[in-house]
Amino acid sequence: MAATNGHANGTHKRPLRIAGSSGGFTDRQRAIHSLALCDVDVIVGDWMSECTMSWHGAAKSAILAKGDSDERPGLYDPSFMANLTPALPVLAEKGTKVAVNAGASDTEMLARTVQAKIDELGLQGRLKVAWVTGDEVLDVVNRLMKAGEKFENICFGGELKDWDFEPVAAQCYLGGAGIAEAFRQGADIVVCGRVADAAPTIGAAMWWHGWNRDRDFDQIAGSLIAGHLIECSSYVCGGYYSGFKELFDGCENVGFPIAEVFADGGCALVKEPNTGGEISIGTVASQLLYEIQGPQYYGSDVVAVLEGINMTQEDKDRVLVTGVKGKPPPTTTKVGITAHGGYQAEFHFILVGLDLEQKAEWTERQVRSSMGKNVERFSCLKFTLNGSSPDNPENQDVATVDFRVFAQTKDRSLVVKDTIEVPGFNRWCLENFLQSCPGATIENDIRQSAGKEFYEYWAALLPQKEVTHQVKLLWTDQTIDIPPSPSMQLYSTRQWSYETKDPVPLSSFGPVTRGPMGWRVLGRSGDKASDANVGFFVRYDDEWDWLRSLLTIEKIIQLLGPEYNGKLVERFEIPGIKAVHFLLHDHLDRSYNATSTYDGLGKNLCEYLRAKHVAIPNSFLRRGRI
Repeated sequence: MAATNGHANGTHKRPLRIAGSSGGFTDRQRAIHSLALCDVDVIVGDWMSECTMSWHGAAKSAILAKGDSDERPGLYDPSFMANLTPALPVLAEKGTKVAVNAGASDTEMLARTVQAKIDELGLQGRLKVAWVTGDEVLDVVNRLMKAGEKFENICFGGELKDWDFEPVAAQCYLGGAGIAEAFRQGADIVVCGRVADAAPTIGAAMWWHGWNRDRDFDQIAGSLIAGHLIECSSYVCGGYYSGFKELFDGCENVGFPIAEVFADGGCALVKEPNTGGEISIGTVASQLLYEIQGPQYYGSDVVAVLEGINMTQEDKDRVLVTGVKGKPPPTTTKVGITAHGGYQAEFHFILVGLDLEQKAEWTERQVRSSMGKNVERFSCLKFTLNGSSPDNPENQDVATVDFRVFAQTKDRSLVVKDTIEVPGFNRWCLENFLQSCPGATIENDIRQSAGKEFYEYWAALLPQKEVTHQVKLLWTDQTIDIPPSPSMQLYSTRQWSYETKDPVPLSSFGPVTRGPMGWRVLGRSGDKASDANVGFFVRYDDEWDWLRSLLTIEKIIQLLGPEYNGKLVERFEIPGIKAVHFLLHDHLDRSYNATSTYDGLGKNLCEYLRAKHVAIPNSFLRRGRI
């Protein structure tokens, strides 16, 4: 049933069917058209991230600095129109609505581009476009800084005034209330900039069910979690799932998710018909644990408490999610501040065979000698040996590892030359090749050694009362103000953290075998700026008692080994999905655009930890290996 068949401003109680079409600009382009052909009322999509916020924000700043305000190519997501355009006739025919956050740093331009395409296809009057503004807040940040606002970094502390970089862009996370208002006014397609990832789902559900944003906190919190579950499209259907070996049949076309959001805020997850992947407690729990930061999940519209969540497998590819409790929205919202960090480059040596650590040391000493005192001009210079050669290697490739030299500097001349001359960094790495250790080779493609710009990112909190949240209706030129909720509350910047209650002695589980934790434990990890989160879960009650007793903060630090940075680790539990969650503060070295690590998005941390050996009860192993 489409949105036009029986719905009128939340006067009925049937669930809203809302489909998740995109988790980022790298997602599949078929999504909106495919989902428009399904039985859904609203299609949402997420095209933005902290990474793309920085890219587009810095690009806009550069254009405005040159005075070219009338020409802003590429400041909204460049892939969005190719995804939307094939679906427009179907959307018009079925009355299906769309809400997306693809506007980046020129939401108005994208909205007008959408309207122009609608007109070009002869669909005038059948699809109305609105856009949401208020997320670009650099002027607000600068004004509040002058008034004494500290803008403490929520990941690693410190005040913005002490940052070594000059902000060029700032975008805050808007909630879903503007989207709800746009739908109430008759919009069919709502284009947003930096709304929170789950905000399109929240806005659609608030509109559909007629919830009161100032008191229906349990219901709105439920939609926040529904939005979180479908915001990364196929992740909740088996993408990036640690139980992936069970899903090879159809893995070439994992389906997109559909959430049925009920009037009480509960939801059921299903997936696009006739596609690969699955909707199971495992895949849904995996996505729930992705990118959360503690027992409370903050949104601009509401705060959801996660500890009481329950999941029920109602049918094949159908999971019911209940137990979400809501609290009033916070007085603040997250703001991401971007600055030019300088320039970075990397050089890769290929090392092979025996004595790899000594070969890496030999190479590093030679490169540092070539650099001389220039070493001090780099803000970051890291030499890392990545990989190992097995005993009696089967072939040369498996005996081959990567020795990476990573450099960052504010001094452009160290890594970039404006002539055909080889830059300094490149030369210092290259010139030792003929005195290198045995089994050392350089890559055929050394373009990474040419410097490129990178961006630093500062995550802080901004008072919601300082945000000018508005909806613009293109078909009437009307502007509607969206004030913050009067029910806002002040929350601590640190959430509660605890070890398990009544731990079970590990010896009580009987004989054990040491092996990878991932033989029986599933999990998921992700990033929020420079913080990393990781959650682990199991399928059986006895395994839950073992997992929650095993995985203490001390144990996770032990498993991290040299990856542990010495900073705060926080822990909480979600018993309804048999999960233990950890937040690792500042684990990712300044977030994706500036990070010196391979795993800048934190997505691989869980798989590293699942590979670490622990003592697993034999009774669990008899159930098989995941």
